[in-house]
Amino acid sequence: MKVSRADVIQRSLKGLCPNCGRPTLFREGRMFKVNEACPNCGLKIENGDGAFLGPFVINYGITVAVFVVPAVAGCWTGRLGITPALVIAGGGALVAPLFLYRLSWSLWLGLYYCFLLDSLPANRAGRPEDDP
Repeated sequence: MKVSRADVIQRSLKGLCPNCGRPTLFREGRMFKVNEACPNCGLKIENGDGAFLGPFVINYGITVAVFVVPAVAGCWTGRLGITPALVIAGGGALVAPLFLYRLSWSLWLGLYYCFLLDSLPANRAGRPEDDP
């Protein structure tokens, strides 16, 4: 079965495996433990030592855009005092990454495979030169 870019994007927004569409990115019963590979289709999820950098950047970017920049802008324009701005920015910077962890992994895999669509096992079509 071929997987399209629309399928990959839709699956990444739902937190599903970009290849098979199953909820297998994380270990069952564990909030922050990413599977090395999808137990259903075998897609490698963690591809080496730097695999966490993509999700890290997405998580950081969302946190800064949603909490830190608005708090700094509110303080700069005088709509927020320094204490509320620090509470919003600091609290958001500490709490948001915990809630965004799973979403950032899913978005990273979706972005990665959106550009490298032919490297998904479902799209290899039996080409031996692409086997891992």
